[in-house]
Amino acid sequence: MLTCVIKYHIDPTKKKAFAEYARNWGQSIPRCGADLIGYFAPHEGSSTLAYGIYNIASLSEYEVYRTRLATDVLGRQNYEFAQKEKFILREDRTFLKLVSAPHTKGET
Repeated sequence: MLTCVIKYHIDPTKKKAFAEYARNWGQSIPRCGADLIGYFAPHEGSSTLAYGIYNIASLSEYEVYRTRLATDVLGRQNYEFAQKEKFILREDRTFLKLVSAPHTKGET
């Protein structure tokens, strides 16, 4: 299992547009085959950093997912929305693998 973390640098004056973008992905991403953990917008501290996080089985599954997403009506509309509104200034995508499992509760 891989976790994809998308780090967004957003225009701080367009947080509402990013929130709409995030809600749209909340519908498209799971429908297209990834396990969406969530989209996270700035709250305290940096006003320009936001994140999208989801799990995918493998890089080959990621390629299948991306193909589905490209043909998903809401996915295409959401991409076009971001291009039109220009609230995303930069986007970085990283794939991580969990290495600390299994997790246990500490003694109290």
